[in-house]
Amino acid sequence: MEHEKILQKIGLSPNESIVYLTLLKIGSSKAGRISKECALNRTSTYNSLRSLIEKGLVSYVIIGKVKWFQASPPSNLEVYLKNKMEVLHEGLPELQRIYQSNTMESSVRLFKGNKGVRTVLEDIISTGETNLILGSEGQLEERMPHYASRFTRQLSEKGIKVRSLVRSGRKGEVSDRAEVRFVPENVESPMVTNIYGNKIALIIWSDPPEAILIENKMAAKAYRSYFELIWESADREE
Repeated sequence: MEHEKILQKIGLSPNESIVYLTLLKIGSSKAGRISKECALNRTSTYNSLRSLIEKGLVSYVIIGKVKWFQASPPSNLEVYLKNKMEVLHEGLPELQRIYQSNTMESSVRLFKGNKGVRTVLEDIISTGETNLILGSEGQLEERMPHYASRFTRQLSEKGIKVRSLVRSGRKGEVSDRAEVRFVPENVESPMVTNIYGNKIALIIWSDPPEAILIENKMAAKAYRSYFELIWESADREE
């Protein structure tokens, strides 16, 4: 991934990314040279420098009434992100309260693409409830291998219990806390179903993939009962 894109993904604007990377390369410099190296006008350069200083990513010294700017070490990017997370954590309880006060007792949401699937899987992690899986055949590992490993690791780290029903010979990567039972090979599901808390996540591995997140206590209870019925009759070993 290009360096500018990495910086933009963590919250820097395109101009801030260019200015910061330029300072890393050329070292301590006056605004005029920075503007020239970045191919940005003076106003855009100064605005970016001011913003980067506020973020703790650029500093300056005054030599002979002239400001010389210098990039902070890249390790400060981690400090910048930690500070943003601290601000988020402070405000999150109130945001959650506002959300819950206006959320219907049941809802259905549709997500598209790999990012959409990832959003749903991260909801499983954040909810922290036992996850019952039906129909997984390694699609996540095949389509999103890097995130699949991270997701599996997070399940283990958060102590989230997983119980998975899969077709014989189709077991994919699962958490080391997972219990797996097997159903006959001819029992095929067109999607992967995750049941956790009061939610049901249906992941359809089309191109692009889609995920349907249902939040409904009665529906989750019904799906859970259906899962338990199959679980009791499923084979413990292939």
